[in-house]
Amino acid sequence: MKFPAIGCCALLALCPLAAAAQAYPTKPIRLVVPFGPGGVGDLTARTVSQKMGEAMGQQFIVDNRPSAGGVVAAEMVARAEADGYTLMLLNNANAVSMAMFKALPYDTLKDYAMVTTIASFSAGVLVAPESPVKTTKELIALARSSGKFNSATIALGTAQHLAAELFKSMAGLNHTHVPFNNTGALIAALRGGDVQVAFEFLPPVLGQIRAGALRVVAVTSKTRFAPLPGVPTLDESGLPGYDVISWNGIGAPAKTPRAIVDRLNKEVHAAVNAPAVKQRFTDLGIEQNLNTPEGMRVFVTSEIAKWNALIDKTKIPRL
Repeated sequence: MKFPAIGCCALLALCPLAAAAQAYPTKPIRLVVPFGPGGVGDLTARTVSQKMGEAMGQQFIVDNRPSAGGVVAAEMVARAEADGYTLMLLNNANAVSMAMFKALPYDTLKDYAMVTTIASFSAGVLVAPESPVKTTKELIALARSSGKFNSATIALGTAQHLAAELFKSMAGLNHTHVPFNNTGALIAALRGGDVQVAFEFLPPVLGQIRAGALRVVAVTSKTRFAPLPGVPTLDESGLPGYDVISWNGIGAPAKTPRAIVDRLNKEVHAAVNAPAVKQRFTDLGIEQNLNTPEGMRVFVTSEIAKWNALIDKTKIPRL
């Protein structure tokens, strides 16, 4: 059978890609995490990538590259060779940054091939154990009546920050927002009375909540947080429609061959469904949230649109 010359050229051009995808992986894979060690994103990446490495016969190297909004790490991976050996732990910050920053050196949707989401987790509306506030209604009443009422989150332009702004908008409040560099400083300010409420993702503070060092008034997700089933959501506490979660997943440079993307998707799903990983997620307060590459793209697109709408509505200055 004879092929037209142009067809032969096309087939020959595709052969190296097909062969590379079929042999993949032949060397260690780097997974870039835009956070420091020990956080929930880092723990998720290490737990899942270790199981993937065992199944794929190659080491996964977790490369921690913390930066504001994950911008530096995201740009680095977006510009990396699209061969499946440099991956990114994409997360809610990559959607928030697209809405919050006036200009970015990368585009989450254009510069990344989506592999799959991995997990999601809720934030908590936190008060000090000494606080008289026990319900969302009481918190809103205190914010309206108090001459000094500050809310705290990690940094500006984060999902926690926008969760607090959404709360203020839906509750009709106008109190002061105070950003902190890390969770430890935020909790110290809350316990010290410098701020009256804090919005922070729950896995890093679950131990302190269980020990009674913090109180959770409500959770920000649409459904209750499994490790704290007695804590209501903001949606069911007088703010219908409120829904903010954190999430993470795997992304690769945009031109990564589809065969490699599909292989990674399959391996992530298998790793997350492994009994040991399921138990680790339960212990950390992380909920499994798997997807197809197309499903992840639809989800990330919707997250960017949600944050853009909130910023426009509340007139939060873009950075």
